[in-house]
Amino acid sequence: MAITYTWEVTGMKTTTFNDTPDIVVQTYWKKIGTDENGNEGTFSGATPFPLNNMPAGTSFIPFEDLTEADVLSWIQAVVVGNYADHVNGQILKQINEKKNPIVEPPLPWAPVTNTAVSNTAPVTNTSTSNT
Repeated sequence: MAITYTWEVTGMKTTTFNDTPDIVVQTYWKKIGTDENGNEGTFSGATPFPLNNMPAGTSFIPFEDLTEADVLSWIQAVVVGNYADHVNGQILKQINEKKNPIVEPPLPWAPVTNTAVSNTAPVTNTSTSNT
């Protein structure tokens, strides 16, 4: 089964450090997988970026100059190996559950109850007799 993945940054947190404002220290993201039949699974994640641990090969980009592609490259550099396997596994699980839904049928030994609602109003006797 072929799955096509897309990524999206859904939020960021920033701080000021050494008089430099708006340094990204936390990202929120989601990865969406779609199979050939249009079934989707989504994984939402959060990736911190401590001030003393910038991803290798990156240089500082002022907040106002950031693009989603810049931030996704940082996130994708962290979502690798076992973590990437976990993320993709959760997406695949959701897709498979849509293809083969897990249902909760009534218990086979439970009595059948009639839950139909009557559309008729109850009949009341409003006549009075004086005998």
